[in-house]
Amino acid sequence: MSKKVLIIEDNNDIRENVVEILELAGYQVYAANNGKIGVDLAIKNLPDIILCDIMMPELDGYGVLYMLNKSPEAAAIPFIFLTAKAERVDLRKGMEMGADDYLTKPFDDMELLNAIESRLKKRETQQAFYSKSLDNLSTLIAKNDGLAELKKIILERKVRQFKKNQVIYYEGDKGNGLYLLINGSVKTIKLAEDGRELMTGIYGPDTYLGIHAMLANEDYTDTATALEDSLLCLIPKDQLEQLLNMYPVVAREFIKLLSNDIREKEEQLLQLAYHSVRKRMAEAMVRLSRQHVTEGESFKISREDLAAMAGMATETVSRTLSDFKDEGLIDKKGSAITILDINKLAKMKN
Repeated sequence: MSKKVLIIEDNNDIRENVVEILELAGYQVYAANNGKIGVDLAIKNLPDIILCDIMMPELDGYGVLYMLNKSPEAAAIPFIFLTAKAERVDLRKGMEMGADDYLTKPFDDMELLNAIESRLKKRETQQAFYSKSLDNLSTLIAKNDGLAELKKIILERKVRQFKKNQVIYYEGDKGNGLYLLINGSVKTIKLAEDGRELMTGIYGPDTYLGIHAMLANEDYTDTATALEDSLLCLIPKDQLEQLLNMYPVVAREFIKLLSNDIREKEEQLLQLAYHSVRKRMAEAMVRLSRQHVTEGESFKISREDLAAMAGMATETVSRTLSDFKDEGLIDKKGSAITILDINKLAKMKN
């Protein structure tokens, strides 16, 4: 069965040209000359992918994306913005709203087809990762109606890809939901008044970000950034609130996760206040190893991130890592670190 594509574009020449190219390539194409018609076509036909111009009368591309995100079925459809070069400065707004990609006009036939094929393939890959990750969520998924309902909500949401070093949310942003990390790794940081970063957490697959903001109904209290290419799912705040009100067992599980997070941050504060440089570095590396790799495998992290995590200068990080390597505790090649003796690191004294 051929894939369905929706093109929303008010320029007749561009819209007709795109329709012709896609039909020749074997796609089933729907076309709209404004945003309102486009939203109706998307909800009615649920295409496999949507191409949408940004600047349009009546309802612009941002409005289209906003309206589609309110529909559980349409929100999961991959969305590509069509934008003129002068509008590229506004792309961050669209990507933060949930757009998956963009094409800069004018584009040729191959750019168009490659963008669509690439996004459809990525969606299939993401869904495979998604299913595997959800099957492994033993913490929250059990034989219980409320937990099963949580899984159903997650399955209906769109998976977004964040590139390495891309910001997921900023400290002070309105907490609009809960992020589930499907694949990859994410760091959270806070900025001190002098501009230095303090890393408040590193998260791996099957973990949640933004629990505190959600439960306390507050803004995000730190900035989350992808440490590597990562897949995340945003569960909207209103859906979660309904779920928590209906099923106390789900609320209890999130409270447990929040309690564990608070305990880890308390331990981190104690380490920063009382432990030596060597012990802080050892504890940071043990925590990284246990979170992200099996014994004997390497993990990658920059000097800057290690410094933010352990609360020290980057020069101190370099000296301490060199000492650990000379002592046979670790092996280091570039940013890749392999722990050779995790027991000694874990038991290191001041």
